[in-house]
Amino acid sequence: MILVLENEVDLDERYLVDEMTRHLPEAKVHDYAREGGRNLDLSAVDGVVVGGSTAGVYEEDDHRWMKEQKELIRELVARDVPTLGICFGHQIVNEALGGTVEYSGVRRANLVSAELGDDPLFDGVSDVVPVLHSDMVTETGEGMEVVGSADYYDAFATRHRDAPVWTVQYHPEFTPRVKHLGNDWTDNELSFAESNATRTLRNFYELAKRESRNRNRETELRGIASRTD
Repeated sequence: MILVLENEVDLDERYLVDEMTRHLPEAKVHDYAREGGRNLDLSAVDGVVVGGSTAGVYEEDDHRWMKEQKELIRELVARDVPTLGICFGHQIVNEALGGTVEYSGVRRANLVSAELGDDPLFDGVSDVVPVLHSDMVTETGEGMEVVGSADYYDAFATRHRDAPVWTVQYHPEFTPRVKHLGNDWTDNELSFAESNATRTLRNFYELAKRESRNRNRETELRGIASRTD
């Protein structure tokens, strides 16, 4: 099961989490922006998606749950729990690990061309992806390496060098189904016909399930070894 951390502070913008769960075969949503870490159980979780938000990671004084979530992110990295940060999630993961995020001064709500690296998260994903953001990761967190870039954004996607942790600035869950909603979307010369960004979520699901199976197998083997000692 994939645990989706909902970080949206604006009730009118929560539709993106609903879209995300449409593209994850098994998902459970935890409203982190309102509940924080209360009643958060990771025991049956194969992976975690850190969702987007209209809040900025530098607004911790106004949204105290962000400090707690940064601690959770560091725990996920330490425990090798497969994690995917999306948009705000991309930013808070990097900042939690010592990186920096800044307001760019420009609101982007359109399709962009990105250079996505040779990584299993991007298997079969085209280079046209939707973005909704004005903040940017300007320095990656400790252990995070750039695996995707755009002409205006060097650290467009990152991956941890040791842990199964990925982050992307784009919104893989955003499709024409929702572009008419309150996000200031602007059409340009690129087309959704060129984009299959939702595949990112399916790839992450498969990666998380594989990691979970491997962890379970290692646990079983250790149990067998201990019984035969």
